[in-house]
Amino acid sequence: MSLRSLTLLRALGVRSPGSAAAKARSLCSSPGSSPGSSPGSSPGSSSKDKSKNKPQTSIQRPDPSPSHDWIGPPNPVSNLRPIVFRAVQDQNETELRLRALRQETEDWNHRFWAQQNLAFTKEKELFVVSQLKSKGLSRRDAEGRRRSLDSEEMAVFYKGFLDKNRVRHAAYNKEWYRLNFTITLLMARVTLTNMWKSLSANRSSSPSS
Repeated sequence: MSLRSLTLLRALGVRSPGSAAAKARSLCSSPGSSPGSSPGSSPGSSSKDKSKNKPQTSIQRPDPSPSHDWIGPPNPVSNLRPIVFRAVQDQNETELRLRALRQETEDWNHRFWAQQNLAFTKEKELFVVSQLKSKGLSRRDAEGRRRSLDSEEMAVFYKGFLDKNRVRHAAYNKEWYRLNFTITLLMARVTLTNMWKSLSANRSSSPSS
């Protein structure tokens, strides 16, 4: 399973096959029971009970946990789930490099798409306003509703935005693959090192013939 697939599975709260120990805790935690009616509950539950079951969220970034990753709800700007990778104690140099690179890649990816989405929204609004102005129309109609363009008119903007950012997107893809390739190599080194330690420990603990 690729690193990208594993990240998506963990972001969705799905455990990857054969990794029962690798569970992720969400930044959203529910202090009460799970949503839905439980046996014996009356239809007219009080608003206090409902508020108790509502997930509690935090806008602050938590410190790394030694046992699990923190995964939050999608960011409203980048549309990506923030992840804080766990920091296991007594890590060797390779494991420290791996965790640092994974966190740097996650943060870099968030920053890129946050900036890209902000630019897209701003340029889209300017395009719509300019097209309406060329027709002698304001952004809102007489009833205060926002006017919009049809799909063919918006297709001109979408194509122009992609053409304008072609080099930027190509550079992003190149850097994304480079970072993930390095992460994969470090993960392989960590796995091989742990396997060698395990084999060495078994040999030393086995009785000599």
